[in-house]
Amino acid sequence: MLAPTYHSFSVRNTPLHTFDTSRPDLIHTMTAPSKVFFITGVSSGFGKEYVIHALANGHKVVAAGRTGSKLTFPGATADNFLGVDVDVTSTPSTKAAFKASLDKFGRLDVVCANSGYGLSGEFESLTEEQVQEQFDVNFFGVTKTVRETLPILRQQKPAGGVIQVVTSIGGQIGVPTYTAYTASKWACEGFIESLAKETDQKPEWGIKYTLIEPGGFRTEWAGKNMKFNDQQAKHSDYSHVNSKENASKRHGKQPGDPVKGAIAFYNLALEKEPPLRVILGSDAHAALTNKHKVDSERAKKWEHYTLNTDVDGYKA
Repeated sequence: MLAPTYHSFSVRNTPLHTFDTSRPDLIHTMTAPSKVFFITGVSSGFGKEYVIHALANGHKVVAAGRTGSKLTFPGATADNFLGVDVDVTSTPSTKAAFKASLDKFGRLDVVCANSGYGLSGEFESLTEEQVQEQFDVNFFGVTKTVRETLPILRQQKPAGGVIQVVTSIGGQIGVPTYTAYTASKWACEGFIESLAKETDQKPEWGIKYTLIEPGGFRTEWAGKNMKFNDQQAKHSDYSHVNSKENASKRHGKQPGDPVKGAIAFYNLALEKEPPLRVILGSDAHAALTNKHKVDSERAKKWEHYTLNTDVDGYKA
């Protein structure tokens, strides 16, 4: 069992190409030559703060969302910013957003697939349509985004770039009442880990990946953006479960600061060798540390089953 690996991003107290001195949170950051960032899910939370931070540091940004063309951000100009409408569940819409980005800026250096939402409720009361929609956005939205990104990063000169996929600590740990949500995030984890092993065979492509796994942050994820089970389908046997009440109790009390989270996203994008996975938040760190301990103990306890299923005489 591999021990958990944690990644510390470095910060430098250096002056920014900044336009807003009222945002002291933007001062502690890594610096780099101007890059082109393509960020989805930008109307609030991590995505919004990421756009603001990248612009503040002198980069060009494509802000992609359902109403991306109508959004405004401080410091955005005709030269450094493009807002595009995108429905990540639609292949034509995703293709059009990437085409507009290349037409505007000519290349992409960082693509962050941040679109997604939470769905909460005991599994038996979730409809098939709700589960399908959760995967359409959280998983297939990611695969569509990455499918458009790969040939751009491979073929541009110089080649390469970073693909960031925002999953969740729920992409590593099961969470009650979030069965469909965590399943969609586990799917993203397996997809990107496998894809990285494919493209790493061609290092000249220069494609890097980071799965960003936040714990609880004070965004609207557990608030207005959360979707819930069909109350009409709720079985009386689950009267002890109230997903709306549970989410409401946690909303606004999470340990994570989305501004600091977005700065971590940004700094990770500038790392020369970014990690495949990084957890964000003290709660996520504690949860994953405990999971690795429990998994290691379980593997040891039951290894007499594990190690007695090979063909007789097999040698690795």
